[in-house]
Amino acid sequence: MTDLFSSETDIERPLADRMRPAELSEFYGQRHLLADGKPLHRAISQGRAHSMVFWGPPGTGKTTLARMIAATTESHFIALSAVMAGVKDVRTAVAEAEQHRQMHSRSTVLFLDEVHRFNKSQQDAFLPFVENGTLTFIGATTENPSFELNNALLSRARVYVLKMLAIEDLADIIRRALQDEERGLANAYSISDASIQLIATAADGDARRSLNLLELAADLSGEGDITDEVVKEVASGSRRRFDKKGEYFYDQISALHKSIRGTDPDAALYWLMRMLDGGCDPLYIARRLIRVASEDIGNADPRSLQMTLNAWEAQERLGSPEGELAIAHAVVYLACAPKSNAVYAAAKAAMADAREQGSLEVPLHLRNAPTGLMKDLGYGQDYRYAHDEDDGYAAGENYFPDDMNPVKYYHPVPRGLEIRIREKLDEIEQRNRENPQRKKPK
Repeated sequence: MTDLFSSETDIERPLADRMRPAELSEFYGQRHLLADGKPLHRAISQGRAHSMVFWGPPGTGKTTLARMIAATTESHFIALSAVMAGVKDVRTAVAEAEQHRQMHSRSTVLFLDEVHRFNKSQQDAFLPFVENGTLTFIGATTENPSFELNNALLSRARVYVLKMLAIEDLADIIRRALQDEERGLANAYSISDASIQLIATAADGDARRSLNLLELAADLSGEGDITDEVVKEVASGSRRRFDKKGEYFYDQISALHKSIRGTDPDAALYWLMRMLDGGCDPLYIARRLIRVASEDIGNADPRSLQMTLNAWEAQERLGSPEGELAIAHAVVYLACAPKSNAVYAAAKAAMADAREQGSLEVPLHLRNAPTGLMKDLGYGQDYRYAHDEDDGYAAGENYFPDDMNPVKYYHPVPRGLEIRIREKLDEIEQRNRENPQRKKPK
C-alpha cells in the first residue's frame, strides 16, 4: 500500500508537511507526554510500540507521533483515513502487514486518522489482528474516544490526550521553518517578531495552521520581506477553535454555564465571546441561557427568565452584532443574580415520584363535575374554594392523591426573592399544622 505522504515531490509538498518533525528533538508541545521518563517518550526512544489512540485538536502532532513510532520500531507504516477508507481497505492493509511479517520479519504500524468516523463493525474489523500481533494499531481522533470508539477497541489501546500548542511553541515552529535550509523557507524571507506572534496567535494552537499561514504570507509577498501588512491580511480570516457539536463545543458551553452559576460575570463574558468568536449560533446560546435562568436562578430572581427571553427576541429581531450585545447583557445579569436550584431540584424529585408511583387517581374532590352523573359519583364534593377562605388559603386541604402522602419538594433558599417565598410557605405550613385535616408531608 502506498504511503499517503510519499506521493508528492519535496517541491510540491506543503511547508507543513516538509517541516513535519522526524525525531523527538524537533517536536514541540505535548511535554506532559514526551518529557523524559513519560511512557510515550520511552515507547518512542526505546523503539517499543503498543496500540494506542491519540486524542486531541488538529495540528497537535498525532500523525507525526505515529510515524515516529513506526520509524523507531523499524516497522512497516500504513496510513489510512477513516473519511475515505472502509473494511475492504482494512483487509488490504492486513494482507500487506502479513506479507511484511512473513517475507521481511517486520511488524506493521497501521495508522487510522479520524478513527471516530468508523462505525462499530468497521472498528471491530481491527480487533483480531491487533490481538494476534499482525498490527500495532494507532488511531487519531479529535472527538472524545469515550463516546466515539468501541469499548473493545479502547480496551486494547492506550489513550493519549494531546493538547493544543502554546503560542510560544508555534512561534518557535515558525522560526525553525524560516531557518531550515533543506525543508523550510531557507532564509529567503525576513519577518518581524510581531508578525511571527500574530501568525502564532491566529493559528490557535494548531502547528499545521501556523505553517500554512506562514507559507501563504510568503507566497503573497513574492521574494524578500514578509511585511506586517501581508501577515495581518492572512491572519484576519482566522477563527478560534470551536468545532460545532464536537468536544470543544460542549466544553465551552459548559464553562459558560458554570461561570454564571459561580457568579463570575467576567469569566462568563469571556466564554460567551470565545463561542461567538468561534462561530457559535447566538440563538443557541440564548436558548441555553433560558435553561440557566430556570435551573440555577429560578425564583430567587424571576426576572432572569424574562431577561433571557428578551435577549433571544433581540437576537432574532436584530441579528448580529446588535443582538449579541443583548445576550451579553443577559449573561452578566444571570451571573450577578442570586442563585437557587430549588425549583430544579423540586421538579426532578416530583418527576421521580410520578414515574415510580404509577397512575394514582385524582382525588374526587379535585375533579370537575360538568354532568349530573359526575356529581352523583362524588366529583368535586367537599372541594374548598380557596378564594372563599381566610386570606385566600384553604388550610388543611389535601391536593395529593389519596394513596400518596404529601411530599415537600420545594425548599426555597435564603437568597433573593426566595427569602420571601420561604417566609410565606413557612406561614402556610404553620396553618396546616394547626388544621388536622391535612396529611403531613413525608
